[in-house]
Amino acid sequence: MSRIPFIHAAFPDPALSKPAIEKRLKRHFRHFAARKAGLEDPLPDDDAGDRAMKEGITERIDIPWRSGQRISRRAEAISTCASRKSPLSRLKPEDRKRLDVLRNGVDLVDLPSEHRADEIGAALHAEMPWMAPATNRIWQDLQQSVQRGEPGTHILPQLLDGPPGIGKSYLARLLAKLIGVPGLTLEATVENASFGLVGSQRGWGNAAPGRMINLILAELVGNPVIFVDEIEKAGRADSTKGQCFSLTDALLPLLEPTSAAAWSCPYFEIGFDMRWISWILASNDWRSLPQPLLSRCPPIRLERPTLQHLKGFARHQGARRGLSEASIEAICEALDRAVARGYVPDLRTVLRMLDHAERMERRPPLQ
Repeated sequence: MSRIPFIHAAFPDPALSKPAIEKRLKRHFRHFAARKAGLEDPLPDDDAGDRAMKEGITERIDIPWRSGQRISRRAEAISTCASRKSPLSRLKPEDRKRLDVLRNGVDLVDLPSEHRADEIGAALHAEMPWMAPATNRIWQDLQQSVQRGEPGTHILPQLLDGPPGIGKSYLARLLAKLIGVPGLTLEATVENASFGLVGSQRGWGNAAPGRMINLILAELVGNPVIFVDEIEKAGRADSTKGQCFSLTDALLPLLEPTSAAAWSCPYFEIGFDMRWISWILASNDWRSLPQPLLSRCPPIRLERPTLQHLKGFARHQGARRGLSEASIEAICEALDRAVARGYVPDLRTVLRMLDHAERMERRPPLQ
């Protein structure tokens, strides 16, 4: 794990705060008054005891009220002048406090070797073999990330296109878990345009930072996996000034490494390094998406899992959850009966069945 600078803004130097400057100016005033009164003479370097004694005498010298006020005004002027050099000075005190956790940068989680990348790729494929076009691409990206010696592990933006219920969101959550990074799922159908992801500009009644920057501020990890579901159904908002705020437009600079490295947050109005985020977008029909987005994320077409895929997933997950063989076989038998009756089950159905079986086995026995 490595640490990188994340925010493109210099934090104010604590030594240039008003209390720190005022303390130094008062100390200088007391030393000047002590020398003027003959209480403080040059001492040999080895005379530490006398120096400590005279320092104590100096600290007890009273500063006249008028001189104290002049020192306070001077300290405030110097501190204000120094803080103006940082864009953080424009923010509210509570916002500056939130960003203070970024003073030492954020962590980037990396993979120790290509072997670990192979293990993750194999685990993804074993869990979801019908997602092979996507898992192969993820495996290759993880390998290249290790080969290049990048400070953090990430994959290139992906657009997974396929029918609902095939496991696109499950794949994103599993990838984040295997890499060991935070994950975020954004439902494009319920988000208000781009505001939920990137935040809203100051001046709006409900202005706030987006979930993306909030996640990094909370976890202090700069390479999370962010999944955006049903991107083709994303909303948009139009302001009274004719500005358009759409989710797809907001994603464009974040999907390009060059622009993502200096992405400007609409709320904080400060640049952040977002190039290490792993983006996974999902759609049910890519044809309605704008061309600029498709040029950054060519769609990867995925098909529905077969009955054998679903039964293999149920056995794999059932064993991982510690379910009995009888429960696992009951789930597989239920899938067979559903297909025989003409019903096409999906991954959500299998997960619900697994959850139900787990609850049944874990419930306390009746007395």
